[in-house]
Amino acid sequence: MRSPRTPYLRVDVERLTANLARVANRATAAGVALRPHAKTHKSPEVARLQLDAGAVGLTVATIGEAEVFVDAGCPDVFVAFPLWVDSEAASRLRALAERAVVAIGVDSLTGAEQAARLLAGSGVEALVEVDCGHHRSGVRASDAGPVALAAARAGLVVRGVFTFPGHSYAPDALTSAAADESAALAEAAASLRSAGLEVRLLSGGSTPSLDASDLGLLTELRPGVYAFGDAQQWELGVSDPADIALTCRTTVVSHAGGRLVLDAGSKALGADRAPYATGWGRLPAYDDARVVLLSEHHAVVDLAGATLPPLGSVVDLVPNHVCAAVNLHDTLWARRSGSLEPWPIAARGRNS
Repeated sequence: MRSPRTPYLRVDVERLTANLARVANRATAAGVALRPHAKTHKSPEVARLQLDAGAVGLTVATIGEAEVFVDAGCPDVFVAFPLWVDSEAASRLRALAERAVVAIGVDSLTGAEQAARLLAGSGVEALVEVDCGHHRSGVRASDAGPVALAAARAGLVVRGVFTFPGHSYAPDALTSAAADESAALAEAAASLRSAGLEVRLLSGGSTPSLDASDLGLLTELRPGVYAFGDAQQWELGVSDPADIALTCRTTVVSHAGGRLVLDAGSKALGADRAPYATGWGRLPAYDDARVVLLSEHHAVVDLAGATLPPLGSVVDLVPNHVCAAVNLHDTLWARRSGSLEPWPIAARGRNS
């Protein structure tokens, strides 16, 4: 197949499958379930590779994402989000539960009771979200028991607790965030047991903290970015450049100001730049290069003295945040055995 016009996202399938196998094998060796977060790739084709590699199911962020992956044959989905379940959401979740194993997140007494009122008897289960230090959503670990008990008394089966160590996205926090995660999950489990409830699942994990996760405590891991890698993981030292499986293919359109100007801006790459990031993206072929200016359709690169590639040449660029970049495209172009095939990003835009 003829290559698409730049900018487009290209996936190295050999690297992708190696990344999936590495994490799946680690989980299997530790006796821990792997439930990858599919918001990273939003692709049924990638999901099938993850399930074939041993994942027990998928994590998603929205009911819409769950619908896409269940339609594609995924047998088990967890909406890792503190859903407010209204009648429409309940109807969609009940329909999903007729075709797959379904669980949702709750993180308040009111939210748990509301979900139970509309979902009791449907087969949909719940996990209580606890905050382990990211301070986004989730209850205090000591309050997990009362929330779980409210759900259970209202008729909703509670599977256990989950958390997200999102504060691991910092150069000095990879290990400490994993320790925070373990402490919060252990305290939350004790809180559920004090409420007289069984704890079947302790779910956590993020790509940066994955190597430090306490696999003697956690029973499930939910990393997402590990499948592809990105410039954030590169800069954190989590992904080796040789393992990064997704790049944005770009064309050199200008040498203005003695710098490299590429045809992929924020509308192709996303605009994320973490405080520790040294630019808006990295170039695998030029280790010292950085995207120093990003606008909607331009990426300006300082090559740190390297020779500028000719106008019209094609250059690979690694986005800072792969999840955001994927959500801006309709297709992943999978490179396997020297040829390209289109993988639809089927869950793109399924934000509710």
